[in-house]
Formats: sequence, C-alpha cells, structure tokens
Amino acid sequence: MELKGGKQDSSEGSEGAKGKMTLPLALVALISAFGSSFQYGYNVSVINSPAPYMQDFYNSTYLDRTGVPMDSGFQTLLWSLTVSMFPLGGLFGSLMVWPMVNNCGRKGTLLINNLFSIAAAILMGTSELAKTFEVIILSRVVMGIFAGLASNVVPMFLGEMSPKNLRGAIGVVPQLFITIGILAAQILGLNSILGNAKGWPVLLGLTGIPSLIQLLTLPFFPESPRYLLIQKGNEEQARRALQRLRGREDVGDEIQEMYQEDQSEKEEGQFSVLSLFTFRGLRWQLISIIVMMAGQQLSGVNGVFYYADRIFESAGVHSSSIQYVTVSIGAINVVMTLLAVFIVESLGRRILLLAGFVLCSASCAILTLALNLQTTVSWMSYLSIVCVIAYIIGHAIGPSPIPAVMITEMFLQSSRPAAFMVGGSVHWLSNFTVGLVFLYMEAGLGPYSFLIFCAICVATMLYIFFIVPETKNKTFMEINRIMAKRNKVEIQESKELKDSYPLGKQEEKKALSSSE
Repeated sequence: MELKGGKQDSSEGSEGAKGKMTLPLALVALISAFGSSFQYGYNVSVINSPAPYMQDFYNSTYLDRTGVPMDSGFQTLLWSLTVSMFPLGGLFGSLMVWPMVNNCGRKGTLLINNLFSIAAAILMGTSELAKTFEVIILSRVVMGIFAGLASNVVPMFLGEMSPKNLRGAIGVVPQLFITIGILAAQILGLNSILGNAKGWPVLLGLTGIPSLIQLLTLPFFPESPRYLLIQKGNEEQARRALQRLRGREDVGDEIQEMYQEDQSEKEEGQFSVLSLFTFRGLRWQLISIIVMMAGQQLSGVNGVFYYADRIFESAGVHSSSIQYVTVSIGAINVVMTLLAVFIVESLGRRILLLAGFVLCSASCAILTLALNLQTTVSWMSYLSIVCVIAYIIGHAIGPSPIPAVMITEMFLQSSRPAAFMVGGSVHWLSNFTVGLVFLYMEAGLGPYSFLIFCAICVATMLYIFFIVPETKNKTFMEINRIMAKRNKVEIQESKELKDSYPLGKQEEKKALSSSE
C-alpha cells in the first residue's frame, strides 16, 4: 500500500478525494488507538498469567477475614466472575455508544471514557494494599465499559476522519493496537517480569498510563469533520478540521460529499436502535454487521487462544516455556494484523474476510482431527500446533479487523452510532457467550467443540460471499447506493444540491438550513 493514496476507482471522486497520509491524521490514529484500543487488548489477556497469584490473594484475603479457607467452588465462581465481568461491562459500554457519540462527539466520548479506565487502574493497582478482591471484580466491569465504548468509538472516529482511499488501512489500526495490547500484557505478564506474587497489582494498574497519555494529547486534535458538519451544522469548524487532517486548503469536494450525505438523510433524521431495526432501507446492512460481528466472536478465537497452552503442552513443550510460546502467538497476531493494514486497500475487504474465514474453518476441521489422533499418531500434536498458528493468521487478516471497518462504511452519519451500538452489543454478547459456554462445551465434546466453530466460520463465509459488497475506495454515498439496490429502496438525493452547490458559500448553507 502506498501512503500517497491508491488507484481511483470511482468516476465521481476528483483528484481531491485521494487523500495522502498526513502527520495530523497519522498522529490522531495512533493516539486514539493507543489510548483506547490498546487497553482493550491489554485487559483481555492481562489476567491470564497472574491467575494463580491472584487466586491465592482471593483465598488469603478471605481467610484473614473469616478465619476459614475459601471453598473451592466459591473460588471458581469468583474467578469466573473476574474473567467474565469484562465482556459483560463491554456490553454495557456498547449500549452507551449511541447517546454518548451524539451528545459529546466522537473525540469527547473518547476523552470522557479515559476517566473509567484511570479509575479502574487505580482501584486494581491498590487492591492488594486495601486487601479487597471485590474491587478487582468491580474494576473489571468498569474496564469492560471502557473497552465497550473504545471498541466502537475509535473505528467510528477514525473512519469518519480518513480519506476514502485510506479508510480501510486506518480502520484496521484499532485492531492492530488491540493485538499489540494483548502482546504487551503477555510480555509484561511473564513470571520473570510482573506475572508473579509481587508484580500482579502493578500489571493490572499499568492500564491507566495509555489513558493518561490520551487525555493529555487528544484535545489538541480536531473532532470528526463529519460530526461537526452533519450533526453540529458547523461548516467552518468542519472545513478547518479537514484542512488540518488533509494538509491542504482545498477540501471543497469532501465538504460537498458531506452535504450530499446530509441531504439524502434529511428525511430520516437521527436513527435510534429501534428505528434502525424497522427501517427497510438499512435491512441488509444491519443483518450483515450482526452476522459479521457474531461470526467474528463465535468462530472460536477465544477458544483457540484458551486451548493453545494445552495443545502445546500435549505436543511436548515444557510447561515452563509455554508462556514464551503464548507470547510468540501474540506476536504472530500483531504481525498479521499489521499486514492487513497494508493489504486491505489493495486487495479489498471482501477478499480478506473470505480468505480469513476459509483459513479459520480449515484450521478448526484439521485441528479436530489432529487432537483426536494425537494419542495414536505421534506427529499429530505438531499438526495441531500448525493449525493453531494458521487459525490465528486467518483471524488476524480478516475476521478480527474488517467488521468494524465495514460498520463505518456501510452506514451513513445518521445511522452509524446506532449501527455501532448494535454491532458492539453483538460482539460483546457473543464474546461473553463463548467465554461462558466454552468450558462446558469442551467438557462435553472435547476436541469436537472445534467442529462447531468450523461450522460457524463456514456459515459466516457463505453469507459474506453472497451478500456483502466490496467497499474499498468508494465514498459513503456510493456504498449506500449499492446497498439500496439490495434493499430494493430508492435513495433520496437532492439533484439541485449535486449540481449547484457552490463550494464554501456560507449563503448556500444558510439557504439549506432555512429550507429544512
């Protein structure tokens, strides 16, 4: 991928629509992804390595308080709460997306959201001193709320700021930082660093630092120009924000495209989640994001990560080196997501999604076979290692990063917050479900549980193949037209606006607003 902007497919887009990667755009992408998405990844995997030390802490605290050791059933319950409160908080966070991004803006929401993370980090970091494990469980909910907001608002914010030929690449950046966060937590969680009896409170508390950095730097960058123009009706601010992000004075064509989008949506007004479900013109877009978000989580990515340690152990990797193997898997995840950043604009979204799900379903099928035969055929355990790695590569190039990019692209300004709220809720509900059900599934079905994941991958892949269009290098309006055909609806487009809107004329805008 060249950063100068790729080929122009569209006949509409003039030279101006080809955006370059400018410094402000790169910085705002890095700051919002590091301050928000990074911590989502970090908190997903942070409690894996210090688990035994944290459970000892739960136990000794309980013993100090009551004088009796903790019942093992109660300890299991407390630990599963510690793990599962995070996705549950994520669901609550997703439900807050719509009211927050519409009232506080995209950037405002990210800044307010940092307060959740900083508060939770302080609580988790001091939990051992305060001798309370309840605070850890509470903080996991709060961190989940933070991650639920972050996982939806960052892709929305960056997608609205990017020029159309870089939207995919910049849209994958949040997922890249999620994988970097997972890797950072795995490295810092090594026994020799912080994954030990002394270090775990620090490990949990470190999550506040990226938030603090974001809180201090993000205010110097512009708000989403689309939000400023379409939702706030402030052309001047939107123009200034765009000029800064694009690094040039002439941003007229993008402003015009926003007015066009604004005009085509005037009839509908702001969508709530309820109106999103009942509006025929967005039917296939809505079904598509629900399928992609559910497919992303129910394809078993967390199950594979959870199983990885045991697969390596059965392949004869020494138990003390397993943590290093986990780190290397985390590193593969980062590298493949980085690759997706560079190929998503040249290959397109569809190819990456399809290839990713094909690779995942094949890996799951072969993994089932390998796990079943590894007691009889000695080299099968190495095949299962290959499958785990292939699965993670497959997930990292398509199913993980692309769905959030597609939500940004398939919905226009008025319906996007509601769409992210639905997509986000499906994502976290599915995540929570896999976390809850997988242990029982694995106890009942053993290796055959991967066949269920395989079936889900195949189903999602078929849906994408038949229904989901390619969206690379198209404006939001062009994508909207493709989907309108599928929904069999007419799009309201004001013809006069297209032909006669003289760029930058404040009078024209006043005339528009007075005629509403």
